[in-house]
Amino acid sequence: MSATPVTASDLAAQIDAAAHAAEARVIAWRRDFHANPELGNREFRTAGIVAEHLRALGFDEVRTGVAHTGVVGLLKGALPGPVVALRADMDALPVAEEVDLPFASKVKAEWNGAQVGVMHACGHDAHTAILMGVAEVLASQRGALRGTVKFIFQPAEELPPEGEEGGAKMMVEEGAMDNPRPAAIFGLHVTSRLPLNVVGYRPGPTMASADNLKITVRGSQTHGAMPWAGVDPIVTAAQVVLGLQTVVSRQVDLTREPAVVTIGTIHGGLRENIIPDSVEMRGTIRTFDEEMRDDIHERVTYLAEAISRSARAGCTVCIKKNYPVTVNDPALTEAMRPTLARVAGPNHLALVPKVTGSEDFSFFQRVVPGLFIFLGVTPEDKDVSKAAPNHSPRFFVDERCLVTGVRALSHLAADFLQHGASA
Repeated sequence: MSATPVTASDLAAQIDAAAHAAEARVIAWRRDFHANPELGNREFRTAGIVAEHLRALGFDEVRTGVAHTGVVGLLKGALPGPVVALRADMDALPVAEEVDLPFASKVKAEWNGAQVGVMHACGHDAHTAILMGVAEVLASQRGALRGTVKFIFQPAEELPPEGEEGGAKMMVEEGAMDNPRPAAIFGLHVTSRLPLNVVGYRPGPTMASADNLKITVRGSQTHGAMPWAGVDPIVTAAQVVLGLQTVVSRQVDLTREPAVVTIGTIHGGLRENIIPDSVEMRGTIRTFDEEMRDDIHERVTYLAEAISRSARAGCTVCIKKNYPVTVNDPALTEAMRPTLARVAGPNHLALVPKVTGSEDFSFFQRVVPGLFIFLGVTPEDKDVSKAAPNHSPRFFVDERCLVTGVRALSHLAADFLQHGASA
């Protein structure tokens, strides 16, 4: 795609009017989803509401059960043109809500064998409601709409339960991006790290890849008073944790891209006076470059095994690749920047820094060029640096952002279709 700026769509005024007319319904949907959150691969109620809504709007096709609970809808405009896709994620998190709201979640569910509170602590309730609003807006304008809009409502962005597949990767595998294949895909994410209605964007690598790391150090159990009679995996594991910090600080070129290696859990032993047989550590690896990603995996494995071997302990390193780097296509980003500026308004469009969080929107971007943007939800009288972050039980969404989200995705789709049709 060329980087020719996209001009304002002739539909701009009608889209804005329709978005504002739908605002109350979007807020009501968001509150309903917030009060009734569902975990990954279990979004049965949410998906049912979405599918019913798309059918009521007269969508040309509504496909359900994609990647367990995903919904894919097709809206064909009256005029010829290309295909563009819009995506929202639907799942909640195993988090007990602490926000004092009349529609706060009191839901509990099972997650990986444990009873947990469930909350839309990452704002996917807002994403789903926003895309439902976009569906309503663009359906009302289909007589003047060029091309086709594919709506993708995705489950399990926050990872499916252990032992299950799901999310964007599975949606791609099950044909969500085929028949017809879009020329581009757009998505957004609400964030407390931006003030209300500030639209954030970044070309190129934007969100990190995410990989699970599990290291098992095997020693030889002995009495805690006689460590020389065995091999201590706890001391060895401690040396491994410290050694891993040198992978990022001393072994990779951080002037090229940032990276993170974090150990989040360590488990070993049952009593204070017994040195156990083994210690298990789990962590995460974040990178912004696929070549660096593979290099760091190799260095982490070599270092953990070498340190363990020096203590005469065994070591097994398992690294599971989860999400690739979220890379916003530079040409597409530049082409759509005027649209974002128009939607955001003066002083509300921001070039944001890289985010070490991850997003499986990246799997869609491996199929077609994509642009993933951010939408600020923190009231302007609050300090964003002190606002509860996404995934916090205190995460708060100022609902005045919702209509901006509807406008952003609606205009991105309409402008892209207009540009593609006239290119």
